[in-house]
Amino acid sequence: MEWDWSAVDDFLPRFFDGLLVTLQALVLGALLAFALGLVWAVAQRSGPAVVRWPVSAVTEFVRNTPLLVQLFFLYYVLPEWGLTLSAMMTGVIGLGLHYSTYTSEVYRAGIDGVPKGQWEAATALNLSRRRTWGSVILPQAIRRVAPALGNYVIAMLKDTPMIFVIGVMEMLGQARQFASETFLTVEAFTVVGIAFILIAYPASVLMRALERRLVR
Repeated sequence: MEWDWSAVDDFLPRFFDGLLVTLQALVLGALLAFALGLVWAVAQRSGPAVVRWPVSAVTEFVRNTPLLVQLFFLYYVLPEWGLTLSAMMTGVIGLGLHYSTYTSEVYRAGIDGVPKGQWEAATALNLSRRRTWGSVILPQAIRRVAPALGNYVIAMLKDTPMIFVIGVMEMLGQARQFASETFLTVEAFTVVGIAFILIAYPASVLMRALERRLVR
């Protein structure tokens, strides 16, 4: 099979548009996942029962349903209830909400890994609940779990193509559209595959280096 370099040249402008959309969805989705995951973890770890049970139920439901179903629900069902979101916003919220249920478990593991003596020291110093969490517990917990959080960013990157189903033209969406118009599938999908490798592999190496540094 002959490789058509002119097809690659034609596809590159669309590819870079899709790359920008992919990175935007990834960064915003990851920030949302980190923030919401921390909220879920703290609520489950220290909140009253009236908060813990609903949070646990929601996180279990989201974690055990496919991301694709959640994207369809957000994009097609919520408008029936009067809440209409743009495709890009839906994609970011879907990715962030879905992965927040996984990052919450990472945070909880980090919180549980903080030595009991740290809690006792905070109590002995008569620190308020907020200061105990903000100044003593969470800084130690987050430092412990930072590499694991990074791994979920890589996993989220590999799930960004799913937002194409609601009309967000990320890298794979651009490749699909280009291939359907030109029938040059090999060139378009190869470029996208290489791009995912070039993003994901250095990120995974960085996460391993970070993990080694933090466990010293």
